[in-house]
Amino acid sequence: MTLPKNFLWGGDISVTQIEGGWSEGNKAPVETDYLISGDKNTPRYAYYQTQDGEIVKSLQFSGKIPKGAKYVLKEGKIYPNHFATDFYHHYKEDIALLGEMGFKALNLTVSWARVMPNGINGGINKEGVEFYLSVFKEMQKFHIEPIVTLYKYDMPAFYITDFGGWSNRQMIDEFVAFAKVCFKKFKKYVHYWVTFNEINILKMTIDGEKDATVKDKQRTFEELHNQFIALAKAIRLAHEINPKNKIGCMICGLFTYPRTCNPEDILANQKYEEDNLFYYADVIIRGHYPSYAKRVWKEYRVDLQITEEDKKILASGKADFLPFSYYFTNCISEDASQKSTLTGITSNTSNKNPYLEETQWGWQIDPKGLKYALEMFSDRYDNFPLLIIENGIGAIDKLEDDHTIHDQYRIDYHREHIKALKEAVDDGVNLLGYTMWSCIDLVSAGTGELRKRYGFIYVDIDDQGQGTFNRYKKDSFYWYKDVIANNGDNI
Repeated sequence: MTLPKNFLWGGDISVTQIEGGWSEGNKAPVETDYLISGDKNTPRYAYYQTQDGEIVKSLQFSGKIPKGAKYVLKEGKIYPNHFATDFYHHYKEDIALLGEMGFKALNLTVSWARVMPNGINGGINKEGVEFYLSVFKEMQKFHIEPIVTLYKYDMPAFYITDFGGWSNRQMIDEFVAFAKVCFKKFKKYVHYWVTFNEINILKMTIDGEKDATVKDKQRTFEELHNQFIALAKAIRLAHEINPKNKIGCMICGLFTYPRTCNPEDILANQKYEEDNLFYYADVIIRGHYPSYAKRVWKEYRVDLQITEEDKKILASGKADFLPFSYYFTNCISEDASQKSTLTGITSNTSNKNPYLEETQWGWQIDPKGLKYALEMFSDRYDNFPLLIIENGIGAIDKLEDDHTIHDQYRIDYHREHIKALKEAVDDGVNLLGYTMWSCIDLVSAGTGELRKRYGFIYVDIDDQGQGTFNRYKKDSFYWYKDVIANNGDNI
């Protein structure tokens, strides 16, 4: 079970969760900058002010606020993404640490709000472009391949307040213009691109809203369609600008098993996979909506206006590889007594697997499920190139007096998942790499916590923004360094 010599070992970071410097360098605010901190039981909210002066809470990533309303910062609330773990001022130190580990690749976001803070009309922010050029030059020193994600819930907030978010088709042109700037400005350094992060999150969010109306569902599917058109146009453009470019779109890994062998559970699980995985991957890879899309639209009572020109665009902008996240699996049952809601999946038919252990945040640990996911995708899409772009365990780490961090649980987690991916590769899966989440501690997107740590590198900062921002190597740092050095032969 020897992995290819060019296997992309590395990690993953996200602008809004790691960068900080939220108002520096002419960067525009993004929706995440208005999200307060939460925890595993408390969702994150933003506040906005209506035209009548009323202050209202809005669920994260909703992109849904009334016309004329503006996001506001509420006094006394903590906004963890403002400071994050300060990659903006520590990137040289951080990249050197990744280089010391022997990273072959790093998936990172280029912030739309830093490069084009005022959209097409405002033009290019030179300071933002120069920042990312400096980051890529540092990565080049250590022979780290950038895998750049263009959109990770970090578009300028005015697109939501003034444009109405992705339900406005004008967003397609705005995104493609931003992508074009990145493809040209960073052409020398970047050849792997990801258009959208976890594009299926949008539907997940609406599924989790108990009071979602037909209008809300219509808006969600319109937004998704506009994103499909935008990513297809971006893929085509990336290939035109540089034929060496490889570009994909990321799927959130919502992998499930039937709860029992009851045929009703088998069919329910099949439907869940179609609705939450294949609906997206089919469009991204095959360039058209699948046959069951009509069933999905009917069930959600939506009416999508898909033009012949839209169909041509989708067909001409197929991905080169499929990146996906993998954290846990879940079970699907049609038995009312088994139905529950799991934070992170927000499915009314989801329930936990009694054969699996779980993390401190309730996410079940299932390395074998990663092999299942890889082989399922590989079989469905004719051995299409895959990339595990996120996989990790959030845990509370203890910084000892001597600045060591003993995180054997993290080593155990990644070891078992790497074993599983090696088995899948041995079975013939075409896997490009493994960029775990996240190599450096950062703000949890779902909860806004900093104490929920994923990294091999510890950052001394707490949920209130108190600390030195000093970086310390965890035990897992040295373990992963050895894994990379022997290409996974000895884990």
